[in-house]
Amino acid sequence: MDTNQLIIDSWQHVFLVLEGRERPVEDIIKTLGEPLVDTLSVHFPELSFEEAARVYRSYHVDSFESRIRLFPGMSALLKQLKKDAYKIGLVTSRLKKTTWQGLDKFDLGRYFDVVVTCEDTSKNKPDPAPVFLALEKLKSSAKETIMIGDTISDIHCARSAGVLPVLAGWSISVSEEDRCGADAPEYIAADAADLARIISSGVGR
Repeated sequence: MDTNQLIIDSWQHVFLVLEGRERPVEDIIKTLGEPLVDTLSVHFPELSFEEAARVYRSYHVDSFESRIRLFPGMSALLKQLKKDAYKIGLVTSRLKKTTWQGLDKFDLGRYFDVVVTCEDTSKNKPDPAPVFLALEKLKSSAKETIMIGDTISDIHCARSAGVLPVLAGWSISVSEEDRCGADAPEYIAADAADLARIISSGVGR
């Protein structure tokens, strides 16, 4: 699900309320994929998490369902993967409430065998703990699993868990340097069709 612009707007709301000004969008994009508690502790160390999170969520939660969109081809891809008997898990740094709000809006929950949110583990991406939990619930081995992500945090998390990382090429948070540098993922999917090709080729087996 495409939540990028909503997240950017939510952060600008926080900066306007707490600092009286917006910040460069580039600074926000760098934090995409981080747990909210981590980003808030960096930007507002003088505030309690509850106080700062209240400002963020006052904008984000109210706008969430009306602002999110599906990336092109994702619903059809999930449907086909399920038909082909792939086991599918979702690992996110998002809260359970909004995760399921989005899945329910697009009727995607039925495709996932496991959903792991930031509330399910004490450590979150890039720590491998959420992926380990997903693998355990799926009864799958890391060497037979690939992880599709759109942040450098996802790439690090996958590698730490022994899972093959695939970068969603439509990511706005992974720079060209990261795409080609030392942390470059082995595979970059240009779109849903390319992602289907990568999965069906058996690269994670």
